[in-house]
Amino acid sequence: MSGHELNPNMWIDRYSDYLFNYTITRVKDRETAQDLIQETFFAALKSMANFKGEASERTWLISILKRKIIDHYRRTNSAKGKAEVKINFNQEGDDEGSWLEERVADPFDRTAEDKIENTELGLAIHNCLDKLPAKQAQVFKMKTLLGYETEVICNELDITASNLWVIIHRARTSLASCLEENWF
Repeated sequence: MSGHELNPNMWIDRYSDYLFNYTITRVKDRETAQDLIQETFFAALKSMANFKGEASERTWLISILKRKIIDHYRRTNSAKGKAEVKINFNQEGDDEGSWLEERVADPFDRTAEDKIENTELGLAIHNCLDKLPAKQAQVFKMKTLLGYETEVICNELDITASNLWVIIHRARTSLASCLEENWF
């Protein structure tokens, strides 16, 4: 079920209010929220060629916006080294939790060891993803990595929301075990 198309001429009319409401609850500053939305639209225009049509425009724009919000907090907290970033990711109809706590390191204070370790971890994660059953890996990637909404995944894969969360739980458990054996 693909075939969603982009129409950048309508983004402001269709999505600016939704994106603003989404952003203002996370950054609590009107000007910052507007800047992040502008950055989102600009990034989306630059990466239109990467849009595969598997998700709606709004879902795609929200996934870009989420990264922009995280980058914003990384920038503002970089002087502190490690910081807790709390962002509310509760979406309409999703019960995926009310916040995400992410530990972020100062991006300007990376050592060669950090880069090697991050590369090794990335490879270990991808290797562990490859070991999951195909459906688990697909659902996990769609929800966690690509940021698809629960409803989109359920419709596309013809599964129920409760089935989706069981699959994600199993995938996370398997990934944790795999990483513990192969990376930690």
